[in-house]
Amino acid sequence: MPAGAYDKHLAIDRASLFSFLWATQEETMEKLKGIYKTNLENKILENLDKELRNRGTVDVLKHGIKDYGHMLDIAYFKPPSSLNPKQMALYEANIISVAEELNYEAAKRIDLVIFVNGLPIVAMELKNAFTGQTVKDAQRQFAKDRSGKETLFRGGSRVIVNLAIDTDEVMMATRLNGDGTVFLPFNKGTTGGAGNPVVYEKLRTHYLWEEILTKDSLMDILRNFAHIERKQEKDENGKSVTKEKLIWPRYHQLQVVRRLLETVKEDGPGNKYLIQHSAGSGKTNSITWLAHRLSSLHNDLDKVVFDAIIVITDRKVLNQQLHQAIYAFEHKTGLVSEDFGSSAEFAEAIQKGTKIMISTIQKFPNVLKILKEEAVRGKNYAVIIDEAHSSTSGDNIIALKETLSLDEAAQMAQAEEEKFVDTEDKILAELEYHSDVKNISFFAFTATPKPTTLRMFGRAGEGGKYYPFDLYSMRQAIEEGYILDVLQNFMTYEMYYKVAKTIEEDPLFDKARATKRLVRYVSLHPSAIGQKSEVIIEHFRSATARKIGGKAKAMLITPSRLHAVRYKLAFDKYLKEKGYDDMMTMVAFSGEVNDEGNKYTEPTMNGGISESSLPATFAQDEYKVLIVANKYQTGYDQPLLHTMYVDKKLTGVKAVQTLSRLNRTHPGKVDTFILDFVNKPEDIKIAFEPFYEATVLGEDINPNDVYTLSQKIMATQIVDEKDVSEFADAFYGDASPKATAIMNAAVDRAIDRFKKKNRDEQIEISNLIKKYASIYLLITQVTPFRDVDLHKLHIYLRLMLKKIDLGAGTNVDLNGKVILEYLRLEAGDQSWIMLEACEELKIDIKTGTTKSEEKDPLSEIIRKLNERHGTKFSDNEKLAIAQIQSGLISDKELKVRAQHNSMSDFLIALRNSFMSKAVTEYDKNQEFYGKIFQDENFRESLIEYLLPFTYSSLSG
Repeated sequence: MPAGAYDKHLAIDRASLFSFLWATQEETMEKLKGIYKTNLENKILENLDKELRNRGTVDVLKHGIKDYGHMLDIAYFKPPSSLNPKQMALYEANIISVAEELNYEAAKRIDLVIFVNGLPIVAMELKNAFTGQTVKDAQRQFAKDRSGKETLFRGGSRVIVNLAIDTDEVMMATRLNGDGTVFLPFNKGTTGGAGNPVVYEKLRTHYLWEEILTKDSLMDILRNFAHIERKQEKDENGKSVTKEKLIWPRYHQLQVVRRLLETVKEDGPGNKYLIQHSAGSGKTNSITWLAHRLSSLHNDLDKVVFDAIIVITDRKVLNQQLHQAIYAFEHKTGLVSEDFGSSAEFAEAIQKGTKIMISTIQKFPNVLKILKEEAVRGKNYAVIIDEAHSSTSGDNIIALKETLSLDEAAQMAQAEEEKFVDTEDKILAELEYHSDVKNISFFAFTATPKPTTLRMFGRAGEGGKYYPFDLYSMRQAIEEGYILDVLQNFMTYEMYYKVAKTIEEDPLFDKARATKRLVRYVSLHPSAIGQKSEVIIEHFRSATARKIGGKAKAMLITPSRLHAVRYKLAFDKYLKEKGYDDMMTMVAFSGEVNDEGNKYTEPTMNGGISESSLPATFAQDEYKVLIVANKYQTGYDQPLLHTMYVDKKLTGVKAVQTLSRLNRTHPGKVDTFILDFVNKPEDIKIAFEPFYEATVLGEDINPNDVYTLSQKIMATQIVDEKDVSEFADAFYGDASPKATAIMNAAVDRAIDRFKKKNRDEQIEISNLIKKYASIYLLITQVTPFRDVDLHKLHIYLRLMLKKIDLGAGTNVDLNGKVILEYLRLEAGDQSWIMLEACEELKIDIKTGTTKSEEKDPLSEIIRKLNERHGTKFSDNEKLAIAQIQSGLISDKELKVRAQHNSMSDFLIALRNSFMSKAVTEYDKNQEFYGKIFQDENFRESLIEYLLPFTYSSLSG
């Protein structure tokens, strides 16, 4: 850029802008010169600045500006065919300029800015790990040193996308908002996950320069991808407001659309393409962009490939997005048609030449028939099939008998489900029937393709296997932060009971009243709806209710409509009995259920709320749990869903679709939780494996691990207790700049100590901290766990993790900007109330005395324990056993029990007293007593060996 060409006040390259205008629109410029005389440039800039502020850079580039009745084009885009050489010449006249180390305002500089005809489009901060800086430093620089109030970065009216780049990764943000700036990955992905692959003799980020920021690519993105998305949302007062968001495509979205266009251009019509893109991939935008591009696609002979594009979907949001985006691209109405009342209306729209049409999945057979008939007229069509959802389906429902038992109802529901032909299968059946269609190309988008779908739409590869045309995996979506890993906190009821019971009985943990209610039932009968309802409600109130700043919701998956009805009745009854008036429930099932003479429907059980109004109503704060029977298990998008209770056998795609209802992100939503009464972890893992490449289900946990881990973390000498206390005092004090500074300083001191460790030590410490945070969170999912010091450490370490930089890793935490607010909300609710109960956490450790024995049976006990349980305790543990035994024999209450009961009945009292004595001696031999607390079989063996001597000593 020539010296003096950049106007700092307007953030425009004046020289390039006017060079472009005079070179391409000389006649118009002469007319305006006659009007403005010597003030021509200032007047045009004044008008251009006003239009940029009002409409944004994207719209101004696409549609130009009017000045004194004269049209000025600000950019020209590549025509879809070469039939118009004049338009191609104008496209070639665009001026793409680059400014390095741009002094954009006062003393501020930025590494690189790309301009199109004088307007700034892309801003870049470049970092190199070899010089000690990474993409994270670039992100911090944008967030801390740049401002969305500065002209160059003012939301969408100048720079469109900000790129933070190093040699390994690219991150993008379309709006700068200080600490609230959201950076998203713009990476290719590698081995099914996040990041970029290694390329011989090239940087990992070479694709940005070689593929994305070339002239043709950049102009294509500006013309056909970048746009303003407008959504109607409700504010805090329930008033409808319009939210605007600048959309720049993610790498995989750009790739799939471009790959499809190139392949279709070469193959012509009559082919099938499967796009397997996970939830969180942005399928709505991908489908919108593809429909728009296919509608104007020309082949190498400059002939239109498709006469019309038909989008098959049941999602209203996709309808709205298509209308909105196509208008933004073309500024023309009537290009998109929908809501065809009959086949005749659809046929008429086809014959009129409507370019893009939207129809429902239910009408797909008729659509296919009409398109096939059009083949005789030489017409070709593209059909884009949105993921076949049946979220509110209830077809083929069998009437229930009045006397049906729950087991019979579950069996009948399973039989119905097995016989039920879902929409995806119906589509496949229609295509099989019309397998000879040569004038139609099909593009199927799905996150969870069935084997039959893969066979129908997939591409044949090696060994006769079929593969999707394009893949954006669940794993990559999770690692890039677009969705949550729903299996991270998956727990069976058996595991849940074991953990909760350990917490309740273990003296190291607080005996919360709610926990006692949670673990009343060792096992649950499949039909024990009352028991399960109690467990679910108490768990929700004690753990889930405080998640997402107190806004979290849950879903209960039931095996039949009768189960759903009875669960709803049981929930309402228990809530009323307990006086829980802060937790309302809703139920979703199809048709009518006749239970012992009482007839129930979804609206009547929901207080008259219609089925169509249920999603909007459930979104309201007072509704917390949605009980469902074969409804809302697929396609339902409620980001506040945090917890799922599963009382239904789930397999295959159904399991993935159902549990994935929890994966949507939301500010403050850092995890999810699944409590499963029916399924085994290994079965769920098998269901997820085809769609998720990593092993996701871990081993069982023991609550005591959180203490062990805290001790290991403190032993690294990275974290200082004074720093943790200072941090906590500031964290829970008044929010102020001073408090923020204190918190940062307390964490930074640990970071400085961390940096002095070698890389292997840093990785080990980082993994310890992550494991601690994970286990602590999982335990609090089970019970309102109370330990002041552990909670302080948890919050301190969570924020410390934000500052740990190992120089690698591709995960982006979209919730990073709200983690402080989230933790304050969580602590400010039930967690903070619990933190006040400090005195309850003290344990009084007493010193026991050893009683000498004429015989020494202790070595024999240790030998038997080692033999039975594979342990390697030595005679050093004799003292530990002797101390317990001494405490038991000196227990006066236990002596009374021994004197008035048989040995078998005495065993019950011995167990309780044994645990009390073990707690008393815990600190004297943590390894041995830890084994007692953690291993129930080991504990029972020791009690068994101690029973005869203890009983005989006390009963005599």
